[in-house]
Amino acid sequence: MLGETSILIVIIPLISAALTPLVGLAREGLSYLCTITALTLSTLASVHTLFRVLTEGTVHYGLGGWPPPFGIELVVDPLNGMMLVLVSAVGLIVAVYSYRGVEQELTGRMVYFYTLYLLQVTGFLGILITGDLFNLYVFLEIASLAGYALIAVGEDGAPMACFRYIVMGTVGACFYLLGVGYIYISTGSLNMADVHLLMKGLYDSKVIATAIAFILTGLAIKMALFPLHVWLPDAYTKAPSAASALIAPLMTKISIYVMIRILFSVFGISLFVELFPLNRIMVWAGFAAICGGAVMALAQTDFKRMLCYILVAEVGYMIGGLGLANAIAIRGAILHILNDAVMTAGLFTVAGIIMHRMKSHRLADFEGLFQKMPFTMSAFVVCALSMIGVPPTCGFFSKWYLIHGAILARQWPFVAALLGSSLINGILFFRVIEVGYVFQFSTPAHTHAGEGMNRMEEAPLSMLIPTVGIAVAIILIGFYNQAIVKHIIDFALPKL
Repeated sequence: MLGETSILIVIIPLISAALTPLVGLAREGLSYLCTITALTLSTLASVHTLFRVLTEGTVHYGLGGWPPPFGIELVVDPLNGMMLVLVSAVGLIVAVYSYRGVEQELTGRMVYFYTLYLLQVTGFLGILITGDLFNLYVFLEIASLAGYALIAVGEDGAPMACFRYIVMGTVGACFYLLGVGYIYISTGSLNMADVHLLMKGLYDSKVIATAIAFILTGLAIKMALFPLHVWLPDAYTKAPSAASALIAPLMTKISIYVMIRILFSVFGISLFVELFPLNRIMVWAGFAAICGGAVMALAQTDFKRMLCYILVAEVGYMIGGLGLANAIAIRGAILHILNDAVMTAGLFTVAGIIMHRMKSHRLADFEGLFQKMPFTMSAFVVCALSMIGVPPTCGFFSKWYLIHGAILARQWPFVAALLGSSLINGILFFRVIEVGYVFQFSTPAHTHAGEGMNRMEEAPLSMLIPTVGIAVAIILIGFYNQAIVKHIIDFALPKL
Protein backbone atom coordinates (compact mmCIF):
# COMPACT_ATOMS: atom_id res chain seq x y z
CA MET A 1 0.00 0.00 0.00
CA LEU A 2 2.83 2.38 0.87
CA GLY A 3 4.45 1.87 -2.54
CA GLU A 4 1.20 2.70 -4.31
CA THR A 5 0.91 5.90 -2.25
CA SER A 6 4.43 6.95 -3.25
CA ILE A 7 3.70 6.66 -6.97
CA LEU A 8 0.64 8.87 -6.52
CA ILE A 9 2.97 11.73 -5.52
CA VAL A 10 4.16 11.94 -9.13
CA ILE A 11 1.23 10.46 -11.04
CA ILE A 12 -1.40 12.90 -9.75
CA PRO A 13 0.28 16.11 -11.01
CA LEU A 14 1.37 14.37 -14.23
CA ILE A 15 -2.16 13.26 -15.15
CA SER A 16 -3.54 16.63 -14.04
CA ALA A 17 -1.09 18.38 -16.39
CA ALA A 18 -2.75 16.47 -19.24
CA LEU A 19 -6.28 17.26 -17.98
CA THR A 20 -5.70 20.96 -17.26
CA PRO A 21 -5.86 22.11 -20.92
CA LEU A 22 -9.09 20.13 -21.39
CA VAL A 23 -10.88 21.61 -18.39
CA GLY A 24 -9.45 25.01 -19.31
CA LEU A 25 -11.28 24.88 -22.63
CA ALA A 26 -14.57 24.89 -20.75
CA ARG A 27 -13.59 27.68 -18.37
CA GLU A 28 -10.18 29.27 -17.85
CA GLY A 29 -10.47 29.43 -14.06
CA LEU A 30 -10.98 25.67 -13.84
CA SER A 31 -7.31 25.18 -14.73
CA TYR A 32 -6.43 26.93 -11.46
CA LEU A 33 -8.80 24.70 -9.46
CA CYS A 34 -7.43 21.60 -11.18
CA THR A 35 -3.89 22.64 -10.22
CA ILE A 36 -4.81 23.30 -6.59
CA THR A 37 -6.64 19.98 -6.30
CA ALA A 38 -3.80 17.99 -7.84
CA LEU A 39 -1.12 19.57 -5.66
CA THR A 40 -3.23 19.19 -2.52
CA LEU A 41 -3.55 15.45 -3.16
CA SER A 42 0.14 15.18 -4.02
CA THR A 43 1.09 17.00 -0.80
CA LEU A 44 -1.13 14.71 1.29
CA ALA A 45 0.44 11.67 -0.37
CA SER A 46 3.92 13.09 0.35
CA VAL A 47 3.15 13.71 4.01
CA HIS A 48 1.60 10.24 4.38
CA THR A 49 4.63 8.62 2.75
CA LEU A 50 7.10 10.53 4.94
CA PHE A 51 5.33 9.50 8.15
CA ARG A 52 5.23 5.87 7.05
CA VAL A 53 8.92 5.96 6.10
CA LEU A 54 9.84 7.36 9.51
CA THR A 55 7.94 4.57 11.26
CA GLU A 56 8.47 1.62 8.90
CA GLY A 57 11.68 2.35 7.01
CA THR A 58 12.69 3.05 3.41
CA VAL A 59 10.11 2.39 0.68
CA HIS A 60 11.05 0.54 -2.53
CA TYR A 61 8.53 0.33 -5.36
CA GLY A 62 9.30 -1.27 -8.74
CA LEU A 63 7.44 0.06 -11.77
CA GLY A 64 5.89 -2.11 -14.48
CA GLY A 65 6.42 -5.37 -12.65
CA TRP A 66 10.16 -5.36 -13.37
CA PRO A 67 12.23 -5.91 -10.23
CA PRO A 68 15.32 -3.74 -9.70
CA PRO A 69 17.98 -3.40 -10.94
CA PHE A 70 16.42 -4.24 -14.31
CA GLY A 71 13.35 -2.05 -13.94
CA ILE A 72 12.90 1.51 -12.75
CA GLU A 73 12.57 1.72 -8.98
CA LEU A 74 11.06 4.43 -6.82
CA VAL A 75 12.78 4.87 -3.47
CA VAL A 76 11.68 7.02 -0.53
CA ASP A 77 13.91 7.40 2.52
CA PRO A 78 13.88 10.12 5.21
CA LEU A 79 15.94 12.56 3.11
CA ASN A 80 13.93 12.55 -0.09
CA GLY A 81 10.75 12.02 1.95
CA MET A 82 11.39 15.41 3.52
CA MET A 83 12.21 16.87 0.10
CA LEU A 84 8.99 15.47 -1.40
CA VAL A 85 6.94 17.19 1.30
CA LEU A 86 8.92 20.41 0.80
CA VAL A 87 8.48 20.49 -2.99
CA SER A 88 4.81 19.51 -3.03
CA ALA A 89 3.95 21.94 -0.19
CA VAL A 90 5.83 24.86 -1.77
CA GLY A 91 4.23 24.02 -5.12
CA LEU A 92 0.78 24.06 -3.51
CA ILE A 93 1.35 27.31 -1.58
CA VAL A 94 2.73 29.13 -4.62
CA ALA A 95 -0.12 27.79 -6.77
CA VAL A 96 -2.69 29.24 -4.33
CA TYR A 97 -0.76 32.52 -4.33
CA SER A 98 -0.34 32.66 -8.11
CA TYR A 99 -3.88 33.33 -9.38
CA ARG A 100 -3.96 37.13 -9.16
CA GLY A 101 -0.44 37.48 -10.49
CA VAL A 102 -1.09 35.19 -13.45
CA GLU A 103 -4.35 37.01 -14.15
CA GLN A 104 -2.49 40.32 -14.32
CA GLU A 105 0.84 39.36 -15.92
CA LEU A 106 -0.29 36.56 -18.27
CA THR A 107 -3.72 37.66 -19.47
CA GLY A 108 -5.29 34.98 -21.66
CA ARG A 109 -2.53 32.44 -20.97
CA MET A 110 -3.67 31.05 -17.63
CA VAL A 111 -4.42 27.55 -18.94
CA TYR A 112 -0.98 27.23 -20.54
CA PHE A 113 0.71 28.53 -17.40
CA TYR A 114 -0.92 26.01 -15.06
CA THR A 115 -0.27 23.14 -17.46
CA LEU A 116 3.43 23.99 -17.44
CA TYR A 117 3.33 24.62 -13.71
CA LEU A 118 2.11 21.08 -13.07
CA LEU A 119 4.74 19.65 -15.39
CA GLN A 120 7.39 21.63 -13.53
CA VAL A 121 6.29 20.21 -10.18
CA THR A 122 6.02 16.71 -11.70
CA GLY A 123 9.62 16.98 -12.89
CA PHE A 124 10.81 18.11 -9.47
CA LEU A 125 8.99 15.29 -7.66
CA GLY A 126 10.21 12.70 -10.15
CA ILE A 127 13.84 13.77 -9.66
CA LEU A 128 13.45 13.26 -5.94
CA ILE A 129 11.67 9.91 -5.89
CA THR A 130 13.44 7.93 -8.59
CA GLY A 131 16.14 5.40 -7.77
CA ASP A 132 17.38 5.23 -11.38
CA LEU A 133 20.14 7.45 -12.78
CA PHE A 134 18.70 7.72 -16.30
CA ASN A 135 15.13 8.17 -15.10
CA LEU A 136 16.43 11.06 -13.02
CA TYR A 137 17.74 12.64 -16.23
CA VAL A 138 14.29 12.25 -17.85
CA PHE A 139 12.58 14.05 -14.97
CA LEU A 140 15.34 16.66 -14.93
CA GLU A 141 14.57 17.47 -18.55
CA ILE A 142 10.81 17.58 -17.90
CA ALA A 143 11.43 20.14 -15.15
CA SER A 144 13.90 22.09 -17.28
CA LEU A 145 11.71 22.28 -20.39
CA ALA A 146 8.72 23.40 -18.33
CA GLY A 147 10.92 25.96 -16.57
CA TYR A 148 12.19 27.37 -19.86
CA ALA A 149 8.63 27.90 -21.06
CA LEU A 150 7.49 29.49 -17.79
CA ILE A 151 10.39 31.95 -17.82
CA ALA A 152 10.09 32.84 -21.51
CA VAL A 153 6.63 34.44 -21.08
CA GLY A 154 7.85 36.95 -18.49
CA GLU A 155 8.51 40.67 -18.78
CA ASP A 156 10.67 42.49 -21.34
CA GLY A 157 13.97 40.67 -21.78
CA ALA A 158 12.60 37.29 -20.70
CA PRO A 159 13.07 35.55 -24.08
CA MET A 160 16.79 36.40 -24.19
CA ALA A 161 17.23 35.45 -20.52
CA CYS A 162 15.44 32.19 -21.26
CA PHE A 163 17.70 31.54 -24.26
CA ARG A 164 20.80 31.85 -22.06
CA TYR A 165 19.16 29.53 -19.53
CA ILE A 166 18.39 27.00 -22.27
CA VAL A 167 22.00 27.04 -23.49
CA MET A 168 23.48 26.62 -20.01
CA GLY A 169 20.79 24.17 -18.92
CA THR A 170 21.34 21.99 -21.98
CA VAL A 171 25.09 21.94 -21.38
CA GLY A 172 24.49 20.94 -17.76
CA ALA A 173 22.06 18.17 -18.75
CA CYS A 174 24.47 16.84 -21.38
CA PHE A 175 27.30 16.74 -18.86
CA TYR A 176 25.10 14.79 -16.45
CA LEU A 177 23.99 12.36 -19.18
CA LEU A 178 27.57 11.77 -20.33
CA GLY A 179 28.54 10.95 -16.77
CA VAL A 180 25.65 8.49 -16.47
CA GLY A 181 26.78 6.91 -19.74
CA TYR A 182 30.27 6.34 -18.38
CA ILE A 183 28.82 4.77 -15.24
CA TYR A 184 26.70 2.42 -17.35
CA ILE A 185 29.74 1.46 -19.43
CA SER A 186 31.65 0.60 -16.26
CA THR A 187 28.93 -1.11 -14.21
CA GLY A 188 26.23 -2.22 -16.67
CA SER A 189 23.57 -0.81 -14.34
CA LEU A 190 21.60 2.41 -13.83
CA ASN A 191 19.94 1.55 -10.51
CA MET A 192 21.53 3.75 -7.84
CA ALA A 193 21.73 1.10 -5.14
CA ASP A 194 23.11 -1.49 -7.59
CA VAL A 195 25.68 0.97 -8.96
CA HIS A 196 26.84 1.68 -5.41
CA LEU A 197 27.55 -2.02 -4.84
CA LEU A 198 29.31 -2.42 -8.20
CA MET A 199 31.35 0.75 -7.71
CA LYS A 200 33.45 -0.56 -4.84
CA GLY A 201 35.92 -2.33 -7.11
CA LEU A 202 36.14 0.52 -9.62
CA TYR A 203 37.40 3.44 -7.56
CA ASP A 204 40.74 3.47 -9.38
CA SER A 205 39.06 3.56 -12.82
CA LYS A 206 39.70 6.63 -14.96
CA VAL A 207 36.28 6.12 -16.53
CA ILE A 208 34.63 6.51 -13.12
CA ALA A 209 36.73 9.60 -12.41
CA THR A 210 35.55 11.06 -15.70
CA ALA A 211 31.95 10.20 -14.86
CA ILE A 212 32.26 11.98 -11.51
CA ALA A 213 33.69 15.08 -13.19
CA PHE A 214 30.92 15.20 -15.81
CA ILE A 215 28.06 14.63 -13.36
CA LEU A 216 29.24 17.14 -10.78
CA THR A 217 29.92 19.78 -13.42
CA GLY A 218 26.46 19.28 -14.89
CA LEU A 219 24.84 19.58 -11.47
CA ALA A 220 26.95 22.66 -10.65
CA ILE A 221 25.50 24.36 -13.74
CA LYS A 222 21.95 23.35 -12.80
CA MET A 223 22.31 24.70 -9.24
CA ALA A 224 24.01 27.91 -10.47
CA LEU A 225 27.20 27.35 -8.47
CA PHE A 226 29.47 30.39 -8.83
CA PRO A 227 30.93 31.12 -11.42
CA LEU A 228 28.50 28.93 -13.42
CA HIS A 229 25.61 31.07 -12.20
CA VAL A 230 25.49 33.56 -15.09
CA TRP A 231 22.14 32.31 -16.41
CA LEU A 232 20.26 32.63 -13.11
CA PRO A 233 19.91 36.37 -12.29
CA ASP A 234 18.32 37.37 -15.60
CA ALA A 235 16.15 34.26 -15.83
CA TYR A 236 14.59 34.54 -12.37
CA THR A 237 14.33 38.34 -12.49
CA LYS A 238 12.50 38.43 -15.82
CA ALA A 239 10.24 35.42 -15.13
CA PRO A 240 6.58 35.95 -14.17
CA SER A 241 6.21 36.41 -10.42
CA ALA A 242 4.49 33.06 -9.84
CA ALA A 243 7.08 31.19 -11.93
CA SER A 244 10.05 32.70 -10.08
CA ALA A 245 8.34 32.01 -6.73
CA LEU A 246 8.22 28.30 -7.68
CA ILE A 247 11.51 27.80 -9.53
CA ALA A 248 13.87 29.99 -7.48
CA PRO A 249 13.30 28.23 -4.13
CA LEU A 250 13.30 24.69 -5.55
CA MET A 251 15.53 24.25 -8.60
CA THR A 252 18.85 24.90 -6.86
CA LYS A 253 17.85 22.87 -3.78
CA ILE A 254 16.81 19.88 -5.87
CA SER A 255 20.13 19.99 -7.73
CA ILE A 256 21.97 20.02 -4.39
CA TYR A 257 19.84 17.07 -3.25
CA VAL A 258 20.87 15.18 -6.39
CA MET A 259 24.51 15.94 -5.65
CA ILE A 260 24.08 14.58 -2.12
CA ARG A 261 22.40 11.46 -3.49
CA ILE A 262 25.11 10.90 -6.10
CA LEU A 263 28.06 11.53 -3.79
CA PHE A 264 26.83 9.62 -0.75
CA SER A 265 24.43 6.96 -2.08
CA VAL A 266 26.02 6.14 -5.44
CA PHE A 267 29.74 6.87 -5.26
CA GLY A 268 30.17 6.54 -1.50
CA ILE A 269 31.71 8.72 1.19
CA SER A 270 35.16 7.12 0.93
CA LEU A 271 35.50 8.19 -2.70
CA PHE A 272 34.22 11.66 -1.82
CA VAL A 273 36.66 12.25 1.04
CA GLU A 274 39.62 9.87 0.66
CA LEU A 275 40.24 8.94 -2.97
CA PHE A 276 39.55 12.31 -4.63
CA PRO A 277 39.91 15.80 -3.08
CA LEU A 278 36.28 16.58 -3.84
CA ASN A 279 35.48 17.80 -0.35
CA ARG A 280 38.29 20.39 -0.38
CA ILE A 281 37.26 21.61 -3.82
CA MET A 282 33.67 21.96 -2.63
CA VAL A 283 34.66 24.02 0.41
CA TRP A 284 36.54 26.52 -1.74
CA ALA A 285 33.77 26.53 -4.34
CA GLY A 286 31.32 27.32 -1.54
CA PHE A 287 33.61 30.09 -0.27
CA ALA A 288 33.78 31.64 -3.75
CA ALA A 289 30.00 31.39 -4.21
CA ILE A 290 29.27 33.06 -0.87
CA CYS A 291 31.70 35.91 -1.48
CA GLY A 292 30.80 36.40 -5.15
CA GLY A 293 27.05 36.27 -4.63
CA ALA A 294 27.10 38.60 -1.62
CA VAL A 295 29.25 41.22 -3.33
CA MET A 296 27.13 41.16 -6.49
CA ALA A 297 23.94 41.49 -4.41
CA LEU A 298 25.29 44.73 -2.91
CA ALA A 299 25.50 46.30 -6.36
CA GLN A 300 21.84 45.69 -7.31
CA THR A 301 19.06 48.27 -7.51
CA ASP A 302 16.39 45.72 -8.47
CA PHE A 303 14.81 43.73 -5.62
CA LYS A 304 14.33 40.45 -7.52
CA ARG A 305 17.83 40.63 -8.98
CA MET A 306 19.24 41.23 -5.51
CA LEU A 307 17.40 38.11 -4.29
CA CYS A 308 18.90 36.13 -7.19
CA TYR A 309 22.46 36.96 -6.12
CA ILE A 310 21.61 36.16 -2.51
CA LEU A 311 20.41 32.80 -3.84
CA VAL A 312 23.81 32.29 -5.53
CA ALA A 313 25.49 32.92 -2.16
CA GLU A 314 23.11 30.53 -0.41
CA VAL A 315 24.14 27.74 -2.79
CA GLY A 316 27.66 28.27 -1.49
CA TYR A 317 26.46 27.65 2.09
CA MET A 318 25.20 24.19 1.20
CA ILE A 319 28.02 23.12 -1.13
CA GLY A 320 30.67 24.29 1.32
CA GLY A 321 28.85 22.56 4.18
CA LEU A 322 28.89 19.28 2.31
CA GLY A 323 32.56 19.74 1.53
CA LEU A 324 33.45 20.14 5.21
CA ALA A 325 32.61 16.42 5.44
CA ASN A 326 31.80 16.21 9.13
CA ALA A 327 28.45 15.23 10.59
CA ILE A 328 27.63 18.65 12.05
CA ALA A 329 28.36 20.53 8.82
CA ILE A 330 26.48 18.04 6.64
CA ARG A 331 23.57 18.21 9.08
CA GLY A 332 23.62 22.00 8.65
CA ALA A 333 23.81 21.77 4.85
CA ILE A 334 20.78 19.46 4.65
CA LEU A 335 18.81 21.57 7.13
CA HIS A 336 19.69 24.66 5.09
CA ILE A 337 18.16 23.05 1.99
CA LEU A 338 14.83 23.06 3.83
CA ASN A 339 15.31 26.47 5.43
CA ASP A 340 16.55 28.26 2.35
CA ALA A 341 13.74 26.90 0.19
CA VAL A 342 11.14 28.28 2.61
CA MET A 343 12.95 31.60 3.07
CA THR A 344 13.45 32.11 -0.67
CA ALA A 345 9.82 31.21 -1.40
CA GLY A 346 8.73 33.86 1.10
CA LEU A 347 10.94 36.56 -0.38
CA PHE A 348 9.87 35.86 -3.95
CA THR A 349 6.19 35.83 -3.01
CA VAL A 350 6.73 39.25 -1.41
CA ALA A 351 8.41 40.39 -4.63
CA GLY A 352 5.38 39.14 -6.59
CA ILE A 353 2.96 41.04 -4.34
CA ILE A 354 4.95 44.25 -4.77
CA MET A 355 5.01 43.68 -8.52
CA HIS A 356 1.23 43.17 -8.45
CA ARG A 357 0.62 46.44 -6.60
CA MET A 358 3.47 48.68 -7.77
CA LYS A 359 4.03 47.22 -11.27
CA SER A 360 7.74 47.33 -10.46
CA HIS A 361 10.38 45.58 -8.40
CA ARG A 362 12.98 48.37 -8.39
CA LEU A 363 14.14 49.25 -4.88
CA ALA A 364 13.57 52.96 -5.56
CA ASP A 365 9.82 52.26 -5.92
CA PHE A 366 9.53 50.69 -2.44
CA GLU A 367 9.00 54.03 -0.71
CA GLY A 368 6.21 53.94 1.86
CA LEU A 369 5.49 50.22 1.49
CA PHE A 370 5.34 49.62 5.25
CA GLN A 371 2.41 52.03 5.45
CA LYS A 372 0.88 50.79 2.22
CA MET A 373 1.24 47.03 2.80
CA PRO A 374 1.99 46.42 6.50
CA PHE A 375 1.17 42.68 6.56
CA THR A 376 3.18 41.92 3.42
CA MET A 377 6.18 43.86 4.69
CA SER A 378 5.91 42.20 8.11
CA ALA A 379 6.20 38.85 6.35
CA PHE A 380 9.18 40.27 4.44
CA VAL A 381 10.87 41.25 7.71
CA VAL A 382 10.51 37.69 9.05
CA CYS A 383 12.01 36.26 5.85
CA ALA A 384 14.80 38.85 5.91
CA LEU A 385 15.71 38.17 9.55
CA SER A 386 15.87 34.45 8.75
CA MET A 387 18.18 35.09 5.79
CA ILE A 388 20.42 37.15 8.07
CA GLY A 389 20.35 34.37 10.67
CA VAL A 390 18.52 35.95 13.60
CA PRO A 391 16.99 33.52 16.14
CA PRO A 392 14.41 32.07 16.53
CA THR A 393 13.92 32.00 12.75
CA CYS A 394 14.97 28.83 10.95
CA GLY A 395 17.92 30.42 9.13
CA PHE A 396 19.82 30.87 12.39
CA PHE A 397 19.93 27.15 13.21
CA SER A 398 21.28 25.85 9.90
CA LYS A 399 23.91 28.61 9.88
CA TRP A 400 24.86 27.66 13.44
CA TYR A 401 25.48 24.07 12.36
CA LEU A 402 27.49 25.22 9.34
CA ILE A 403 29.68 27.58 11.38
CA HIS A 404 30.18 24.94 14.07
CA GLY A 405 31.13 22.37 11.44
CA ALA A 406 33.53 24.78 9.75
CA ILE A 407 35.23 25.52 13.08
CA LEU A 408 35.64 21.79 13.77
CA ALA A 409 37.17 21.38 10.30
CA ARG A 410 39.39 24.42 10.94
CA GLN A 411 38.23 26.01 7.70
CA TRP A 412 38.60 29.61 8.86
CA PRO A 413 38.07 31.26 5.44
CA PHE A 414 34.71 29.50 5.18
CA VAL A 415 33.79 30.64 8.70
CA ALA A 416 34.65 34.21 7.71
CA ALA A 417 32.58 33.90 4.54
CA LEU A 418 29.54 32.67 6.48
CA LEU A 419 29.76 35.50 9.01
CA GLY A 420 30.50 38.11 6.36
CA SER A 421 27.59 36.95 4.22
CA SER A 422 25.20 37.30 7.15
CA LEU A 423 26.48 40.82 7.74
CA ILE A 424 26.00 41.71 4.07
CA ASN A 425 22.49 40.23 4.14
CA GLY A 426 21.77 42.53 7.07
CA ILE A 427 22.93 45.52 5.05
CA LEU A 428 20.89 44.47 2.02
CA PHE A 429 17.63 43.88 3.82
CA PHE A 430 17.86 46.86 6.13
CA ARG A 431 18.38 48.98 3.03
CA VAL A 432 15.02 47.70 1.78
CA ILE A 433 13.44 48.38 5.18
CA GLU A 434 14.87 51.90 5.18
CA VAL A 435 13.40 52.67 1.75
CA GLY A 436 10.07 51.15 2.79
CA TYR A 437 9.85 53.55 5.74
CA VAL A 438 10.92 56.69 3.85
CA PHE A 439 7.47 58.36 3.83
CA GLN A 440 7.08 57.92 7.58
CA PHE A 441 9.93 60.37 8.07
CA SER A 442 9.27 62.62 5.07
CA THR A 443 9.51 66.40 5.50
CA PRO A 444 6.41 68.65 5.30
CA ALA A 445 7.38 69.55 1.74
CA HIS A 446 6.94 65.90 0.76
CA THR A 447 3.86 65.17 2.88
CA HIS A 448 1.31 66.02 0.20
CA ALA A 449 3.15 63.94 -2.38
CA GLY A 450 3.22 61.02 0.01
CA GLU A 451 -0.42 61.03 1.03
CA GLY A 452 -1.47 58.76 -1.85
CA MET A 453 1.35 56.37 -1.11
CA ASN A 454 0.42 56.09 2.57
CA ARG A 455 -3.08 54.71 1.96
CA MET A 456 -3.22 51.03 2.84
CA GLU A 457 -3.46 48.93 -0.31
CA GLU A 458 -2.65 45.50 1.04
CA ALA A 459 -2.26 42.49 -1.22
CA PRO A 460 -5.28 40.36 -2.19
CA LEU A 461 -5.98 37.65 0.39
CA SER A 462 -5.15 34.90 -2.12
CA MET A 463 -1.60 36.30 -2.25
CA LEU A 464 -1.29 37.57 1.32
CA ILE A 465 -2.37 34.42 3.20
CA PRO A 466 0.23 32.11 1.54
CA THR A 467 2.96 34.71 2.08
CA VAL A 468 2.12 35.18 5.77
CA GLY A 469 1.83 31.38 6.06
CA ILE A 470 5.41 31.02 4.79
CA ALA A 471 6.58 33.58 7.36
CA VAL A 472 4.86 31.58 10.12
CA ALA A 473 6.48 28.39 8.78
CA ILE A 474 9.90 30.05 9.03
CA ILE A 475 9.36 30.61 12.74
CA LEU A 476 7.83 27.16 13.35
CA ILE A 477 10.71 25.39 11.59
CA GLY A 478 13.05 27.38 13.81
CA PHE A 479 11.25 26.24 16.97
CA TYR A 480 11.08 22.62 15.82
CA ASN A 481 14.50 22.41 14.18
CA GLN A 482 15.77 19.84 16.68
CA ALA A 483 12.83 17.52 15.97
CA ILE A 484 13.48 17.80 12.23
CA VAL A 485 17.17 17.07 12.70
CA LYS A 486 16.62 14.17 15.10
CA HIS A 487 13.80 12.39 13.28
CA ILE A 488 14.69 13.09 9.63
CA ILE A 489 18.09 14.60 8.87
CA ASP A 490 20.17 12.39 11.16
CA PHE A 491 18.93 9.34 9.24
CA ALA A 492 20.23 10.89 6.01
CA LEU A 493 23.79 11.43 7.25
CA PRO A 494 26.46 9.21 5.67
CA LYS A 495 28.61 7.07 7.92
CA LEU A 496 31.76 9.16 8.25
